[in-house]
Formats: sequence, structure tokens, C-alpha cells
Amino acid sequence: MQQQSRYAYADTVARLTSTIVSTGNTVFISIDQTAAAQSVGLTMRPTTLIVFGNPKGGTPLMEAYPLMALHLPLKLLVWDEGGVVQVAAADMAALAATAGVPAGEPHVAAMDKGLATLIGSVAA
Repeated sequence: MQQQSRYAYADTVARLTSTIVSTGNTVFISIDQTAAAQSVGLTMRPTTLIVFGNPKGGTPLMEAYPLMALHLPLKLLVWDEGGVVQVAAADMAALAATAGVPAGEPHVAAMDKGLATLIGSVAA
């Protein structure tokens, strides 16, 4: 899922991070991919990967379906494409299927709904 943000890049990252924390999730790391590129002499559009989750939701899935650990924690990608800020996340139901999780699993459905809500909170 991907949508355009109605906010500037830095504000989008800050708002998403704040919302993630205020809804009881943990931001494990926020990776400034632009800074990483610059550290090796390369250029890259402003890009941040926010890695987050809640062990209450993810742990049962990883315990029942170990391959889910390849897809968790959750991630949001924010980037600025010429002044247009985009926010994207993977479709967790599709990823879960690759890990052997049956369709309609409630934890996965909740993750997809949560990601859509987060992206919607900044969408244009």
C-alpha cells in the first residue's frame, strides 16, 4: 500500500513516529537511508525506513509461524520524490501467505488495518 502524504518529508516522518508510539507500539529503529548513502559518497532522495511493532501482536505469529520473523517487525517507508512525499508499507497478508499463515489470520488482518490507518493519518 502506498499513498502521498499531505505533509513535508520531515513532518511526515515525525508524525508517523509519534502516532506509532502513542498507539502503544515501539519504534525499534528509524533508518535515515539518505544519510547512509551519503556516508559512502552517494546521493539519494530523502528516504527513511521506520521499523516498529508490538511484541504482543508479532510474537504469537512468529511462534506459530517461524518464517513470519522474516517479515516482522513492521516497516513504513517514507521518501520525497521531487517535493511529493510518499508513504508505503508491504501487504502483510501477502507476506504472511509466503510464511504459511492461513488467509484471514486475525493478527495479520490487524497489522494490515493498522498500517493502512497509519498511512491514512498523513495521506493527502
